[in-house]
Amino acid sequence: MVSLDNYQFLESFKRKRIRLTTKGSTFEGVVQRINLNKTLILDDVVEVQSGSRFVGSKLFFGNEILNVEFASPSNKHPSDPEHEKLGQLSLAEFQPYRTQLIVNEDDDDEEVQFVNYVVVDEFHEKFGPAIIHIRKQRVIGLGLDGVGAFQNERLCWLQVVVKKHVYLFDILLLGARAFKNGLSSILESSDTLKVVHDCRRISGCLMVQFGVNMVNVFDTQVADVMQFYTETGGFLPTRVSTLQEVISTHLKMPSSRLSSLSIKDQLSREDKEVWYVRPCPPSLLKVMALSVIHLQPLRLMLLDALMSDYTSLVDSYLKAGQENPVRTEDIGKTGLELPQELREIETIRYKRQNWALDHYNMTEDRLLDRHSIKLTSKIQETLDINLNDRNNCPGPAVASTFHTERSVSDRETASMPTTPMPGLGRGLQLPAPGERFRGGALFQRSIAETGTVSSMEGVAQNENWEVMGRGFFNRSL
Repeated sequence: MVSLDNYQFLESFKRKRIRLTTKGSTFEGVVQRINLNKTLILDDVVEVQSGSRFVGSKLFFGNEILNVEFASPSNKHPSDPEHEKLGQLSLAEFQPYRTQLIVNEDDDDEEVQFVNYVVVDEFHEKFGPAIIHIRKQRVIGLGLDGVGAFQNERLCWLQVVVKKHVYLFDILLLGARAFKNGLSSILESSDTLKVVHDCRRISGCLMVQFGVNMVNVFDTQVADVMQFYTETGGFLPTRVSTLQEVISTHLKMPSSRLSSLSIKDQLSREDKEVWYVRPCPPSLLKVMALSVIHLQPLRLMLLDALMSDYTSLVDSYLKAGQENPVRTEDIGKTGLELPQELREIETIRYKRQNWALDHYNMTEDRLLDRHSIKLTSKIQETLDINLNDRNNCPGPAVASTFHTERSVSDRETASMPTTPMPGLGRGLQLPAPGERFRGGALFQRSIAETGTVSSMEGVAQNENWEVMGRGFFNRSL
């Protein structure tokens, strides 16, 4: 009589791709059934030597099998469904800013060139190793896709990005068991920081469907609004930004590199049923992976921007102590009076407000439209010159349909002259590829006058590099 353990052992081989060596040849196929009479049935059988494929299933007898081994991933046939559930994303193509970003790769000193993504749609082989790997991380990125509206959305896919890997959890197949077996403990852990864009959607969906109370979240949409609030001296924008807009603004990614986000947004609006399709098309798997790989670098960039004023004030403190160690004006005082270096915050705030009012249109609610700028006389002159040039070009006449509105869209502002935003001393923007880093005017002056003024962990200045708060620098200088 066959024991339960032996039966479960044989069942564990089902749907595994193996390589069989017989007396006459070597075959690869997917295990359909292992019988107790020592026979084996394989599907999708390929003869390794000739590459010929057998139609249907093939039966093998135990007495003719010389060796059995699991087929390596490199030996998988391109038409194998499992082959389509693996993929790689080139960092040079999809993360060009990475050369300007210092990322601490604890587990590998070798320079990372690819991000691997894998579909997790079954528990036996993939789920456990994925959960173990994610639990070892201190920071992860999260995304989701589903069908429905807001909290009533039916969750179909959950994307988790950790350094060099993106795990695409097929929640439609895994069900609530996926959260009971490990995902809930990760999402509810205060030890793991979750980077999300607009956490309202994902937290509401997880709470309503699976009772998951997600904590310890860094929301890139909130951080983007906070950064705009700081750079404009206390004004709020008319609306929040999409993930594509935030990446384009802070990581200086051209729109051509973010087409996958546009595709995903369009699918979410027009064809949500596509998330129900199984097996999921490889192109859609790639789109889902691309939607989350920017979250962790974006967090670093936003933190650097949010901390920039603080680090500049610390530099001012250091400069004051180095240039004037004995301050005669402080004689007879307690030393706790607010110093002039910190009073600069108010001055810069008023300057930033004036700069913002000169550049953005204000609504009746005193909100700034960050996605259109005012037409100053200098910009008006530039547009007029460009319009005249186009009208004077040979070819079909260009109708002069320019309206005298006092605003202009984002696409028209790329080549316009702009006035730099007042700063406490640090340049906040990462340069576009091939463009030299431009710090604020005060920062350029302080470098010219003082050279090296500070050195802190993660925040440093150097005579050769204009360094920002959390490990960003321009290697081309």
